[in-house]
Amino acid sequence: MSAPQAAPFAVLTDIAARSRSLAAGLPEQQQAVELWNGIGFVLAGERYVAPMGEVTEILHVPRFTHIPGVRPFLLGAANVRGRLLPLVDLAGFFDIPRSSRSQRERRVLVVEQGDIFSGLVVDSVLGMQYFATDSFKDSPEGVPENVRPFVSGGYERNEEVWKVFSAVDLLEDERFLDVAQW
Repeated sequence: MSAPQAAPFAVLTDIAARSRSLAAGLPEQQQAVELWNGIGFVLAGERYVAPMGEVTEILHVPRFTHIPGVRPFLLGAANVRGRLLPLVDLAGFFDIPRSSRSQRERRVLVVEQGDIFSGLVVDSVLGMQYFATDSFKDSPEGVPENVRPFVSGGYERNEEVWKVFSAVDLLEDERFLDVAQW
C-alpha cells in the first residue's frame, strides 16, 4: 500500500499559497481620463472635429445634378436612398481655399437638423477622434474669420489643436439657408 494521499482541500490550499507567493503585484491604478469624441475632417488644410451627434453619416461624394440659379457653393443635389441631399462645398461657402488633397479624398458629412437635410463637402474625413476633456481650449488660433462663428473651441492633442465645428450652428445660419443667386 502506498503512502496516504493528501486530502483534496489541502492540495488546493497548497496550490493557492504557492500561486500567491509567486504572483506579480497588481498594476498601478491610474486615474481614468474623461474623453470627448467627434468626427475629424480636413478643411482648407486645417483639422476640425464635429461633435458625434451632429453628423448622421459620411459618404463619398455621390453623383449629383447641378441646380441653376443658386450660389456657387451649392454644388447640386444628389439622390441618397430616395432623399434629395443638397451638397454644399464648405470651403466655397466660407470663401477659403481648398487644401491640395485630391478630388477622390473629398467626403460628404451628412447633417440633419429638424427639416434641414444637407451634405457638407470637405477635403477629407479622418474618422472618429477622441480627446481628453481637459485639453479643451476656448479660443483656438488659426481659425479663418468666416469660419470663426461656427467654431466653439478646440481640443489639443500632440501639440495640434483640432477646432470644434458646429454643423448645427451652420444649419441655423441665414447665409447658409439662402442659396438663391439673386
